[in-house]
Amino acid sequence: MRPYTDLFIDFDDTLYDTHGNADLALHELFDQLRFDRYFPQPEVFYTEYWKKNIDLWTRYSKGEITRDYLIVERFRYPLSFGQGLVPTEAYCREVGDRFLDLCSNKPGLIDGARELMEYLRSRDYRMHMCSNGFHEVQYKKLRACGLDGFFHTIILSEDAGHNKPSPEYFDYAFHVSGAARETTLMIGDNFQTDILGAKQAGLATAYFNRFPDYPTPEAVTYEVSSLRQLMDIL
Repeated sequence: MRPYTDLFIDFDDTLYDTHGNADLALHELFDQLRFDRYFPQPEVFYTEYWKKNIDLWTRYSKGEITRDYLIVERFRYPLSFGQGLVPTEAYCREVGDRFLDLCSNKPGLIDGARELMEYLRSRDYRMHMCSNGFHEVQYKKLRACGLDGFFHTIILSEDAGHNKPSPEYFDYAFHVSGAARETTLMIGDNFQTDILGAKQAGLATAYFNRFPDYPTPEAVTYEVSSLRQLMDIL
């Protein structure tokens, strides 16, 4: 088995249940801001939010849009479906700030995440969190879920000046972590940003394919459908 000393680990939806926590926050947001005044059917708001959010994060990872554009548009779009509601930029920012505050205090983890991290620490791996998430939010999430003490390095795209999957992001990650390409494994759930980006940067990869429904591409060194399976590899 190839020896690894360093692990680049994605955070959102690999360890931290970002989707589940955000869904809870969306429902709380809907109630707190009385969106029922504008949406007789709440599912319209939820459905349009997720549709737009996924598209915006994909474009953000490619460097096609800015952080500010993402923050505003992910709420401007679903709120535009509200009856009698005018989603100005200022209002969208206000909604976004409240949403991020609700999200960042949620502790939910992907099943097996804490067990995996404790196992990896016991094996003396150097662990580095690699994320495109926003600076002020990711540290709050780490504290909320109790994983803030596990990582040797926190490598955020805002600090790198480039997003995963760009080669520049991974160059920065190696620079600040002191890891070597030949002894580093990238673990993540997003094939494009985590796995393909790492493969192109010369890393071995472990694809956390949570919902497998198609053959795994050749770019993957390992594939798992649960985090506990990584303990058999590492």
